[in-house]
Amino acid sequence: MNMRIGIIGYGNMGQAIAQRLKEKYRIFVFEKDALKTKNCPGLIIVDSLEEMVNSVGVMIIAVKPQDFEAVLFELKKFSPGQLLVSIAAGISTQYIESIIGEVRVIRAMPNLPIKVGEAMTCICKGVYANAIDVSFVQGLFNRLGKTLLIEERFMNAVTAISGSGPGFLFSILETKDRSQWKENEQAFTERLKKAAVKAGFSEEEADLLASQTTKGSFALLEETKTPAHILRVQVTSKAGTTEAGLNVLQGRIENLDQAVKAALKRAEELSKK
Repeated sequence: MNMRIGIIGYGNMGQAIAQRLKEKYRIFVFEKDALKTKNCPGLIIVDSLEEMVNSVGVMIIAVKPQDFEAVLFELKKFSPGQLLVSIAAGISTQYIESIIGEVRVIRAMPNLPIKVGEAMTCICKGVYANAIDVSFVQGLFNRLGKTLLIEERFMNAVTAISGSGPGFLFSILETKDRSQWKENEQAFTERLKKAAVKAGFSEEEADLLASQTTKGSFALLEETKTPAHILRVQVTSKAGTTEAGLNVLQGRIENLDQAVKAALKRAEELSKK
């Protein structure tokens, strides 16, 4: 696999991936907002998607969902033969293939603790991606936390559980004294695991999703020293899955199951298939 990796979009997720992979790979970045890439030692900044296509073997698309379609149509002009890795919530591999054509696509759904190398990332493949592609992408994201290979039909559930899960935990913790955090850590993990089982995951899969989401969220709190309420805001997009769940959760751990259901419903509403 080409050791040159391109990242399209240099927001929170794009930055986290680039900074943690640049020790191992040559990382190329394309970002429309030049201010975001003004001081980026160790990265190669390109001026266009065409230059990106001509420079790398793997492209990670890390733009916001509302910008995703425009990027796909721009990429289509250059007939990319590269492996495409999408981290956009709610956008299926089939949708990407319907625009670009017979392209190798893998979806990866990391959560916010990717910032401290403790992400929970779920991975699924499109029709044209092969086992080598899957293995390579899993290896990439294993450098950023833990991974789980799933069928694509579970991706909306992943968005509601490990994607929105950190936001739910931060919401609960912001109303608690630090002395109460440990007991809430165990209770949250157990409740999130039950919600994952109800969403269709096996006991083993649910345990990994819940435990790594909780572990990663606490690592993010401790390592960044960022208050829980600020992290809760960072993971909450307007009218997104986390916001839908938080409206039900109301900072109460006993409402977690219903919050996950609300987030899952919103994820299904937002999906492009």
